[in-house]
Amino acid sequence: MKNKPLSGLRIIDLTHMLSGPYCGMILADLGAETIKVEPLKGEGTRSLLANDPENSINGMGAYFITLNRNKQSVCIDLKSPEGLKVFYDLVKKSDVVINNFGAGVPTRLKIDHAHLKEVNPRIISCSITGFGNDGPGFKRPAFDQVAQAMGGGMSITGAGPDQQIRAGIPIGDLGGGMFAVMGIQAALLERERSGEGQDVDVSMLDCQISLLNYMATMHFISGKDPYPIGNSHFVHVPYNTFTTADGHIVIAVITDNFWQNLKDLLKVAEFDKPEYDTQPGRWKDQDFINETLNKVLSKNTSAHWINLLEKARIPCAPVNKFSQALSDEQVLHRNMVVELSDPEGYKTKGPGNPIKFSRTNEETFTAAPGLGQHTDQVLNELLGMDAQEVKRLKTAKVIG
Repeated sequence: MKNKPLSGLRIIDLTHMLSGPYCGMILADLGAETIKVEPLKGEGTRSLLANDPENSINGMGAYFITLNRNKQSVCIDLKSPEGLKVFYDLVKKSDVVINNFGAGVPTRLKIDHAHLKEVNPRIISCSITGFGNDGPGFKRPAFDQVAQAMGGGMSITGAGPDQQIRAGIPIGDLGGGMFAVMGIQAALLERERSGEGQDVDVSMLDCQISLLNYMATMHFISGKDPYPIGNSHFVHVPYNTFTTADGHIVIAVITDNFWQNLKDLLKVAEFDKPEYDTQPGRWKDQDFINETLNKVLSKNTSAHWINLLEKARIPCAPVNKFSQALSDEQVLHRNMVVELSDPEGYKTKGPGNPIKFSRTNEETFTAAPGLGQHTDQVLNELLGMDAQEVKRLKTAKVIG
């Protein structure tokens, strides 16, 4: 048995694109046997970047290689009665079914929780949608940028009040996937007490609202709408991105003690004003402080300043490019860059699993599967279907 915390659980992954596959990927990384059930022609993400020579391996794109590691692929036509029966047979032997279809699609396909619990009362289903499974606007289509825009976070991201931009990381999609993992695991824990499954309803918009967190409470208290302020902070000074001779670094002075350490390090005469020793005085002159820091820091390299700032215990960091972040010694030490491959064994690398355990700590990553690569194996070993029946269903285009 794998030394992973979710070993022994079986997931049916009906997802496509990003939010759902990311949820399934995390659960698979944590050890759940994850069976990706795809249409006979494959789910749409298989084609993303598949023909891009810079971002694919052997005809499999970076999306699919990353998001579907540690999964098996079984092809079933869910729109056919026989295909639906095969799917239900899998549900009987599984713990969780995940989908991120549009609102109403699971019910139309008869794979929603109401149908699944008739097959397996202990089944936990999870739907990741743009707006949830109810409400006045739940049927609207949504993708990452829609969730970011409607959720409020985009309105505070950018260089200034008129320059709202989306987050570079697709946090609308990824946030939905992360909250789905939490919800599924909570439902699994509750099932240990009740013996019953339930549906986990995850709205990407809800997730974005949750991530507003304390800033939403500030809005309700003040009655004001915040706006983008670049990389600065609405309380702390200096707290920003600063230019060096060869790049950029961030400095985050969040206490007056950090300011004193910064003064001692830089020895800038203009910073010796008594009013700067407390936050209100620095806030009043934040533009001057930031401009002065840029002039001073631009005289040497990022590495030079990071070394000195860290020795002075001042919160700081380089603004890393991907190549720098993915080669950082701390990142590598934490096994956050791992080897990935396609079904033929061609190698690349990708992000590891950020959830670490002291005991069930195995970290292994099998290749993203070829289309229908495990159909015969799963139907034979899990459902006891003989080769002749598998062949018949393939000929009838029920499975692939």
